[in-house]
Amino acid sequence: MELSNIKRVYLVGIGGIGMSGLARYFCHLGCIVCGYDKTATDLTSDLHNEGIRITFDDNEGCVPLNFHEPDDSTLIIYTPAIPKDSAILNFFTRKGFKLFKRSQVLGVISQSRFTVAVAGTHGKTTTSCLVAHLLKASGIDCSAFLGGISSNYQTNVLFGDSNIVVVEADEYDRSFLTLHPDVAIITSMDADHLDIYGDHSQLTESFNLFASQIKEGGVLIHKQGLPLLGGRTYSITNEADAVAQNIRIENGSFYFDFRNGDTLISDILLGIAGLHNIENAVAATEVALRLGVSPDAVKTALASFTGVKRRFEYIVKNDEHIYIDDYAHHPEELRAAIASVKKLYPAKKLTVMFQPHLFTRTRDFADGFAEVLDMADELLMLDIYPAREQPIDGVDSELILSKMKLWNKRKCGKEEAIEIIKNEKPELLLTVGAGDIDQLVQPLKQALQHG
Repeated sequence: MELSNIKRVYLVGIGGIGMSGLARYFCHLGCIVCGYDKTATDLTSDLHNEGIRITFDDNEGCVPLNFHEPDDSTLIIYTPAIPKDSAILNFFTRKGFKLFKRSQVLGVISQSRFTVAVAGTHGKTTTSCLVAHLLKASGIDCSAFLGGISSNYQTNVLFGDSNIVVVEADEYDRSFLTLHPDVAIITSMDADHLDIYGDHSQLTESFNLFASQIKEGGVLIHKQGLPLLGGRTYSITNEADAVAQNIRIENGSFYFDFRNGDTLISDILLGIAGLHNIENAVAATEVALRLGVSPDAVKTALASFTGVKRRFEYIVKNDEHIYIDDYAHHPEELRAAIASVKKLYPAKKLTVMFQPHLFTRTRDFADGFAEVLDMADELLMLDIYPAREQPIDGVDSELILSKMKLWNKRKCGKEEAIEIIKNEKPELLLTVGAGDIDQLVQPLKQALQHG
């Protein structure tokens, strides 16, 4: 694939966060960009407004005529989340197009650039956004492909004048093995995506393989305690090469000191909340300092960082109600979100609304979900969001509820959940999940504020 030859790009599954970033990238280069996705979202609306043509009908008749014959100037990208029986996917296969995964295209884009790749079963989106913001705000600059919408820049792809590119390295379907970074961060390696990997040892093996692909002279930066060889470590609780110390909450904001072997940065205000985000900030700071960002510029940039959409995002924050929305969909992500909310607001009763994501993940981690959700004072449980999966006998959200000790728990539909919030108006609400629970955010905000 010669990127300089590409004039037309079609993305099958264009509405995904990673795919939409590529769509924006090629649109920025002046290519004709089209695509298909199953459902319309705010993100697909934004892409449409940026001049990208999208169909929501999986029908080969919806493919524009200039994408009917393969040639060197036409690129077809697909996401592994698209079903194998997709009519549009099969149309391109039948026509003789060579199909590229999103990760393969990202590998080609990044291969000639200084690449900072951020991997991990959780924490990678916020950490990659932090690295990109530290480089942008300090003037060193970078381009970036992010796994979420940066609140500072209101997009998931950034364009810069330097040769540095920051990419989120996704472990799903072993996608990150297309990357050969100069700097790699690994934030976590908890068991996940067992539908792909089979067991945790296979996942661990893939992360070690990813780490082995760092270019000669490059560096691995990883959380202290991960089963990885070599590299530099970071932590907020243990001794490591880079650490956060003196962590405290003042007037509802998190402060900490950063220290590594060479540098001490005192009294850093982090623009977003959460102990897990301080950990992410330590990793990002370690990278930024290595790339020439000054300690003072780090401190300024971390204070101005406003986070990522759906990552510990404040929806309502006033004297009567606090409402935070988070993408957490793995037990350890939930633990981090719930623990951070309780640390910030220890005197308030916490209502959690959770939408499990995937039947396989619910089956594999039902005990872990039950244990973590027991940390709430009240739970509203939605049905499982299936995404790409078919139902599994005996696996539903009741499976988690049945294992919980918390007495104040309810199973409810989406409309019922909105009514409950409208009537009961909880003082502290946390919505969590990676499915379509984000579509409830605005209705829940209205229900809390206006009834």
